[in-house]
Amino acid sequence: MDKRKVGNILGITSILPVIISIIVFYARRGPNTDIYFIINIFGILSIFGILFAIFSWKMSRQLILLIVGIIGNVFVLAVAFLLLLAMGISEP
Repeated sequence: MDKRKVGNILGITSILPVIISIIVFYARRGPNTDIYFIINIFGILSIFGILFAIFSWKMSRQLILLIVGIIGNVFVLAVAFLLLLAMGISEP
């Protein structure tokens, strides 16, 4: 495979953690949910998504995959941070 095709695959893979995070959010909700597990999943997936977006841009030089991957994963990372902040404030 050439670098451009691998870059496109990594670009699509960088958007996949955002979709997985949305699915996890809606699948694991309710009052008995372990929120720290969800925060960890969001953080890990978004960091991997950001790395995949950067690697895809390095290999294929398509700016749209970089922008969509970075914006989506930074949004998920911000949600994870806000959840962590809310849990820290609500602790006794």
